[in-house]
Amino acid sequence: MFWLIHTALLSTRNPNLLPALIFFGAALMPAAFVVFVAGRPLDFGVGMGVVSATALAGGAIGVTTAGVLEYRTLLLLDVIPMLAVGVIEEAAKLIVPALLLIVIRDRHPGDGVLIGVASGGGFAVFETMGYAFVELINSDGDLAMVDHLLVVRGLLSPAAHMAWTGLTAAALWSAAAQNWRGRAVMTSALLYAVAVGLHTAWDSFDSDTSYIILAVISLSVLIFTTRRLAHPRGAQKHKAAAAY
Repeated sequence: MFWLIHTALLSTRNPNLLPALIFFGAALMPAAFVVFVAGRPLDFGVGMGVVSATALAGGAIGVTTAGVLEYRTLLLLDVIPMLAVGVIEEAAKLIVPALLLIVIRDRHPGDGVLIGVASGGGFAVFETMGYAFVELINSDGDLAMVDHLLVVRGLLSPAAHMAWTGLTAAALWSAAAQNWRGRAVMTSALLYAVAVGLHTAWDSFDSDTSYIILAVISLSVLIFTTRRLAHPRGAQKHKAAAAY
């Protein structure tokens, strides 16, 4: 779809196709990564309807909330510290996953990861669309610049916003499943701090090497978390049988 829209835009020079190009360019990789996570051998309870709604609402509410809070911080401090950006955006992306905890009672271990990845993906899509729109204006309509931005941000989104929110939402879901016990809450707070630290480092550095290192760390932590959640019920039954 993206290739067809891009080809049509180049051949017709019709500016009406630009919104479609930006949307599909921004959403392609995040959507693919959500589908990839949904196909992992985890214990999921939510359907793709909930996941899609989370991506849409989580992205819109997250971007709006983060934009307002960052603007207020700028007015208050005359500057936005990178740490403040990480704290605000990581919290904003958790608004919809936290609300779903109130609605969803039949909680499965994998739901937190999938819902978090979807919310982070929605945030990444809206943010990338904004950056692409600004780049289009600043470059006087240079599609090569817009294409480069869409490709780079699209490829990096699974290792950035999506990985960080998948991690924090999984920890939040786990804490809720354990009735908010002290250790589970502390673990959730610790993983949130890790996500904020990775986010702050990502915003602070400006080199491909740094991004690659942070991407590897972010995805490695997410992979480790998902493997810990894989087939938890089967593992529990196996332990119970072994004990018996």
